Amino acid sequence: MTAKARLVEMADELLALHVPGTPVVLPTVWDAWSAKVAVDAGFQGLTVGSHPVADSVGRPDGEGMKFEELLTRVKQITDAVDVPVSVDIESGYKKSANKLIDGLLDVGAVGLNIEDTVHSEDGRMRTEEEHAKLIKRLRKASDAAGVNVVINARTDVFKNQYGAEEARVDIAIERMLACAEAGASSLYPVGFHDEATLKRLTSALPLPVNAIANPADGDLAMYARAGAGRISFGPIWQMGLAKVSAEWLGRWK
Repeated sequence: MTAKARLVEMADELLALHVPGTPVVLPTVWDAWSAKVAVDAGFQGLTVGSHPVADSVGRPDGEGMKFEELLTRVKQITDAVDVPVSVDIESGYKKSANKLIDGLLDVGAVGLNIEDTVHSEDGRMRTEEEHAKLIKRLRKASDAAGVNVVINARTDVFKNQYGAEEARVDIAIERMLACAEAGASSLYPVGFHDEATLKRLTSALPLPVNAIANPADGDLAMYARAGAGRISFGPIWQMGLAKVSAEWLGRWK
């Protein structure tokens, strides 16, 4: 099988795992070691988180590292494991859609997470129209490359406390609907939602919804009942390991 054919196959495999009500759990990894730990534990796909990767290379999250640094890390991960890998590319590192898609495919990734917070512009949020247009450009670049890259469109409405609290679910739904129409594969209204809120989101959205969970105490059954199609951990797994490590190492001071 050619490298291109394998990318096509893995992209299709990754998308097929997104089943509302039977969510795929994609552990959020940051290097080859964490990727191998997750795959050896039986997981069928991975997501590479910008926050934990940035921490692992001594850079701040929020596009404090360069896209090329991220790609170097992703290549190490895809060389170490043979499962579909999705990558958090933050708000796009000021790169064109073609450069983002080509860069990810070149290092063996078949999915991406793209958010509407523009870190290079003082953390402003893209408008609904801006974000949808970016999703459309990414889908066009994916189609041109001949690989159905899984585009996980994220909104930071809840994370950034955008708008009035009582209106945020409706705002997030409106933004996510625009992303779905633009060609997204899944939708990520990031935030730790209770079951009723998550159910409201999944019921209103036409694509699988990504939920963030705490691997230490999250309830997989709740996410399934609420209709999630995908679960990731953000930086929480890495943070948990750091806490345990500090406790262990503290004994030896």
